[in-house]
Amino acid sequence: MTTEELRYLQRLAELYPTIGKASTEIINLQSILNLPKGTEHFLSDIHGEYQAFSHVLRNGSGAVRKKVDDVFGHTLSNQDKRSLATLIYYPKEKIELVKKQEEDMENWYKITLYRLIEVCKTTASKYTRSKVRKALPADYAYVIEELITEKAEVLDKEAYYDAIVETIIQIGRAENFIIALCELIQRLVVDHLHILGDIYDRGPGPHFIMDRLMSYHSLDIQWGNHDVVWMGAAAGQQACIATVIRNSVRYGNLDILEDGYGINMMPLAAFAMEAYRDDPCIAFSGISSPSNYNAMEKEYSRKMHKAIAVIQFKLEGQLIMNHPDFDMEDRLLLHRIHPEKGTITLPDGKEYPLLDNCFPTVDWTHPYQLTKEEQTVMERLTSGFVNCAKLQQHMRFLLDKGGLYRVYNGNLLFHGSIPLNEDGSFKKVQIYGNIYKGKALYDTLESYARRAFYELDDKELEKSRDILWYIWAAPNSPLFGKDKMTTFERYYIEDPGTHQENKNAYYRLLENEKVVDHILEEFGLDGAEGRIINGHVPVHQLEGENPVKCGGKVIVIDGGFSKAYRKVTGIAGYTLIYNSYGLALTAHEPFTSAEDAVIREQDIVSNRVAVHYTSRRRLVGDTDNGKALKERISELKWLLEAYRRGIIKEKK
Repeated sequence: MTTEELRYLQRLAELYPTIGKASTEIINLQSILNLPKGTEHFLSDIHGEYQAFSHVLRNGSGAVRKKVDDVFGHTLSNQDKRSLATLIYYPKEKIELVKKQEEDMENWYKITLYRLIEVCKTTASKYTRSKVRKALPADYAYVIEELITEKAEVLDKEAYYDAIVETIIQIGRAENFIIALCELIQRLVVDHLHILGDIYDRGPGPHFIMDRLMSYHSLDIQWGNHDVVWMGAAAGQQACIATVIRNSVRYGNLDILEDGYGINMMPLAAFAMEAYRDDPCIAFSGISSPSNYNAMEKEYSRKMHKAIAVIQFKLEGQLIMNHPDFDMEDRLLLHRIHPEKGTITLPDGKEYPLLDNCFPTVDWTHPYQLTKEEQTVMERLTSGFVNCAKLQQHMRFLLDKGGLYRVYNGNLLFHGSIPLNEDGSFKKVQIYGNIYKGKALYDTLESYARRAFYELDDKELEKSRDILWYIWAAPNSPLFGKDKMTTFERYYIEDPGTHQENKNAYYRLLENEKVVDHILEEFGLDGAEGRIINGHVPVHQLEGENPVKCGGKVIVIDGGFSKAYRKVTGIAGYTLIYNSYGLALTAHEPFTSAEDAVIREQDIVSNRVAVHYTSRRRLVGDTDNGKALKERISELKWLLEAYRRGIIKEKK
């Protein structure tokens, strides 16, 4: 035995100081290996749609309703099962509604408690008692454990359980207990949550989503490009700050910044009203404005929209010129404008008329230079982002729980695309003088993203922050995956041909099994068994596009949570469930409101399709966690041998 091996066993012995404790742990771990694997829930491209996200989280993409069906089968009507499922999703709201309609609440409490206890028993059956105990609400942990655990030593079990339920009702705790059971079922139905990027932008509630995720029991996050640009803004990268504000104004979501994060937009508003006071800014009307905006507020919004857009184009131009290795010179457009003619000549040599030729803050000899007033605005906005405690908390959570990709239980998870050449080989990408491709590119970019928050060297810190903007918009970024971001053209040029953003070869090669296997092997997965699960680009179901590609080896789960995409997707999002029986993809109908879900008992699961069912039920031992547990068992057996051979002394 080497010195290092002995030192490791001594450290392990501190955790398991006796033969008895080590043996007990081996028995415990071995039993866990033979339990069914926990249910994984995959969501992508939520885009601030908190209400729909919250509902899908509550119903587990149909997993809760399936548990209700498993427990009650044909013993309850479909109406009763639907009512019970709705109660589990929205216990507080449903109870208030029932109280207005039900004459005998005591009887309702009793029936409901028994039904919930049965669902809870089934839901908890795949976990160890220890794990269930940790999930129990503190106030009712002992009572719930009594109710959902069989008591072989109790002769009259029915009387025993009846006494508990009757007491709960008599002391006036039935409602609280029902709520506790419903929330426990929600928690136990899904063992682990995967968020495959784009929590932010478009919808009005990304900050609420982040709050909810921070309290979730087990999850990981693969960053999307819209998340990374918010990370850049929080790190103080000014092009990212301008982009975040422009997106918020464009979608009528300034409330996220002002009310959600407490970032003062008055410096921008005051500047915009002065600099663009004679400009109607019609081209900057945005996609949506809050319904309560009056004419003056809409005018303010247009002027702020244009002001921050022009600032963004200037800041991006500075970045591109400072980093020629970003290879984005075709996005330098301000110097291509002919102000006297009201036209622009794009890099392809074609000249187009501008929809808006009013540029009061642009110095045509130095078009990418901010005016003194613009600099002041950006300094104040940067201070607001960097010093916002809640935003920093949310971004640190993204750092702690997130990354650019994750390999988990045989699946490769990421948001965007793998940069590929047309022949399917990995594209070589230059990052600060070095060439990377495939997994190495992901690892390098993620390293820089983390350093943007922790680096001490000022020069390296600036480079790391700039990479966050690169990840957001660069053609070779795995999170963007297009040849260019045509933001300027969409505002200023009418011709839709100039708005075209061509996707990376990855999207054209998703049905090529050889290419997909090569990607999986690059990330350490077996091409025969592994799968790619990603989001980013909405699946156009209306056009007959299938989210399952390459014979089930690739699953694209961005079906369009965002309302802005529903005209082309025809649905309101795909989600994926991976339980011990296999993978099932769910297409969702548009979510109307929590009120409709409670009153009309409307669920949004519209269609569930089996992607892959296993011939043998998968156990914990078949998972990544199972592999780790097997290694631990092996180490503990090694420790037992050391105890028995007298190499290590027990500490009783």
